[in-house]
Amino acid sequence: MRSKRTTSRRRLARGLRALAVATGLVAASALFLPATAHADEGGFSATELSAASEAIEAAGIGGVAWAVDQATDTVTVLVDETVSEADLAELTASAGDLAGALDVQRTEGTFERYLQGGDAIYADVGWRCSLGFNVRSGGSYYFLTAGHCTADPYGPTPPYPLWHNGSAWIGYTAGSSFPVNDFGLVAYDPQPSSVPGTVAGGGTITGFANPVVGQSACRSGSTTGVRCGSVTGLGWTVDYGNGEVVYDMIRTNICAEPGDSGGPLWSGSTGLGLTSGGSGNCTSGGVTFFQPVVEAANAYGVTVP
Repeated sequence: MRSKRTTSRRRLARGLRALAVATGLVAASALFLPATAHADEGGFSATELSAASEAIEAAGIGGVAWAVDQATDTVTVLVDETVSEADLAELTASAGDLAGALDVQRTEGTFERYLQGGDAIYADVGWRCSLGFNVRSGGSYYFLTAGHCTADPYGPTPPYPLWHNGSAWIGYTAGSSFPVNDFGLVAYDPQPSSVPGTVAGGGTITGFANPVVGQSACRSGSTTGVRCGSVTGLGWTVDYGNGEVVYDMIRTNICAEPGDSGGPLWSGSTGLGLTSGGSGNCTSGGVTFFQPVVEAANAYGVTVP
């Protein structure tokens, strides 16, 4: 039986960004940036907000997440504890005349990707994650999980083996997309005659859909079990550092911790997302980001079993 590590193979410069989703944005305090004259004249256009978002990404500062807030015509920016005042100055400078479009807020903890798991799965490269949703394509069965669980950016490329409970072989990676996206596909081997459509701590998933802001939802992971809350935002970009940027993430107020990565997010009988990462924990609370599962399912041409 091979030895297994339950932490990431490489510590990032800003501290290990443990994958999976330790979420939990504790009390966020606003950081006030100087408003531009344009802001005083009546807000920013969609083009200017898009340019401000691109400026944030161009700054390349890890520990930052952002999304355009259409209601306020601003770009909401969350920065974790690894972001220094110098980093903030660099971020503001990158935005230039559009700095006033940024609504910057601090969050306790660090944005992490958590490598453990829904039902625990172990990657052959040494990470533990969570199973997301069982799916099928034709007569073949697979499951979806986080892409950072199925692709090691510092080492082997798929396919490689995955295990359950440390020793039971369950299959191999059939596809990975991380960064940019955060989804991966695992093929069961040997192929079973059927797979359950249930999620741990929930009911049977009958389909996938994109969420809406305010929707109640739950997620399940191998570290913290079932936790529930609501969807608080869509279209978020998250920079985990070291060039690991993911786009169009679902933001929630549901907590998570290392090892919950890849686990399912659902509402009723509908699958919504796959745990990606966040900040905080299930003691103090946090913010967690999820990869929309509709995009993952469409990419691989799979459906619920």
